[in-house]
Amino acid sequence: MARIDTSFGAIGCDEQGGGDATPIIFLHGVGSDKSVWRPQLTHFGQSRRAIAFDYPGYGDSDPAPGASRDDYAQAVLAAMDSLRIGRAHVCGLSLGGVIAIAIHDVAPQRCGSLVLADTFAVHPDGKGIYKRAIEASRTLGLRRLAEARVDMLLGSAATPKLRAEVIETMAAIDPDAYRTGAEAVWLADQREPAAAIGVPTLVLCGTEDQITPLALSEELAALVPGARLELIAASGHLANAEQPAAFNAAVDRFLAEVERKYP
Repeated sequence: MARIDTSFGAIGCDEQGGGDATPIIFLHGVGSDKSVWRPQLTHFGQSRRAIAFDYPGYGDSDPAPGASRDDYAQAVLAAMDSLRIGRAHVCGLSLGGVIAIAIHDVAPQRCGSLVLADTFAVHPDGKGIYKRAIEASRTLGLRRLAEARVDMLLGSAATPKLRAEVIETMAAIDPDAYRTGAEAVWLADQREPAAAIGVPTLVLCGTEDQITPLALSEELAALVPGARLELIAASGHLANAEQPAAFNAAVDRFLAEVERKYP
């Protein structure tokens, strides 16, 4: 499926798998869309429903000018309602991690657990990154911005194929949607909601992440009660795409532990 109708309009959605296990939902970053989660949908779809969503304005979703991070969270919850998913494990990368925290903040009962990958509660240079991202999106355009940014996004082991995919995906984003997403992520300060998380939480970080380096993941893991931090070796900011086997294995171990304790 590419689009589902929700109370927030049409939302882009890819789904694989089925069964009775708690579903897992994947939330992408500001320069990406649901397609970045293909390795995870293929893997986790073997054991449960695995769903990746586009935010409003991204991918196959309807535009939503001026949407906030809370609007993104509500759109994901509305999409879950349309798919009749009452509760899910929520895995978000970068902006997706910010939105996962926002989802828990407004609807903790909908979250079986959280996986927060290459993300943060507050970024020390968030305002500066936001300003530079907005200016570059207007002066360079998304393709040239993607070409300028890709080497910072990816780690040393990234393949030329992945590099090209990252550029093409980012180049296809509507510029207004990108600017909305940039505000949602880089101006976020979710230290209080992170400290109030009450579900099992795994924090993942690529060892070569230059965008949200390890110190921010350490800070986030320290904020979230009982959170565990794991590193994904030889990976930059897009750990799930750069090292999918290691990323999937870390999430598998975490979900197995969670579902043993909370069947």
